[in-house]
Amino acid sequence: MEIRQLHYFIEVVKQKNISKASEKLHISQPALSKAIKNLEEELGMPLIIRSNKTHQLTDAGLVVYEYALKIINQVEEMSTTLHDMTNLARGSINIGLPPIIGSLYFPKVIASFHKAYPNIHINIKEYGAAKVVKSVEDGEFEIGVAVLPLLEDTFHTFPLVQEELKLIVHESHPLAQKEKVHMKDLKEEEFIFYSEEFALFEMMRKKFTQVGFEPNIIFKSSQWDFMIEIVAANLGISILPESICNRANNNQVRFIQLEPLTNWELAIITKKDCYLSVAGRRFIDFILNEK
Repeated sequence: MEIRQLHYFIEVVKQKNISKASEKLHISQPALSKAIKNLEEELGMPLIIRSNKTHQLTDAGLVVYEYALKIINQVEEMSTTLHDMTNLARGSINIGLPPIIGSLYFPKVIASFHKAYPNIHINIKEYGAAKVVKSVEDGEFEIGVAVLPLLEDTFHTFPLVQEELKLIVHESHPLAQKEKVHMKDLKEEEFIFYSEEFALFEMMRKKFTQVGFEPNIIFKSSQWDFMIEIVAANLGISILPESICNRANNNQVRFIQLEPLTNWELAIITKKDCYLSVAGRRFIDFILNEK
């Protein structure tokens, strides 16, 4: 059995299709099919139920898939550990960032880190905070930034930012002149909300449920500047972190304190019991020192 075979098998399972997997792996479909068949013959049992449209795992295939993931992860950890011996002369960091958070806090930090460690390659993917958490747990990212709270037995957390969430209304809105507004007084309002993949979506939905109603969401977006422009067009109200409100450049909206006080708490996260590269640890220390 070869590592290459396990890598091929994992990709076939992910794609549920030999053709798609061969494209991802950049090998021919016959070569991939032969590699999977050889693996099945070596193990003495079928791993995949083949059909014209999709491939499903047998019970044995599921066992092999679970162990294959562990083996590949261990091999990758070995490679990363060996790279660390170069004392950051080269390396890479995989980071997951929610788009809102990335644009607010990380451009200057990443630029400074790159200047200090020019040979460390930073791979950034932008997902909603909820997906970042799942991706760190699954090992796609070694570092992520997420909204607290999280499961303490799953992640190491390094507090990064805590700030207030603000209500955003059009200047002509009846609430525009108020300094504070209670959430229960927003029952009849129409909301411009975040997409479901953002942790703020579920966080704020639960807050409103606690005060007695489900928010009437008429529009969802992943772009904070677009959300503010929709409010400026007087199509609804929204709620965003204070730092975003401070960056807004639109005199047609007003920002109001919410009651009860609701904080947005961000943290850098890593998975417990999972190897964190020297480059990753250095990056976390760098961010925390730059706060």
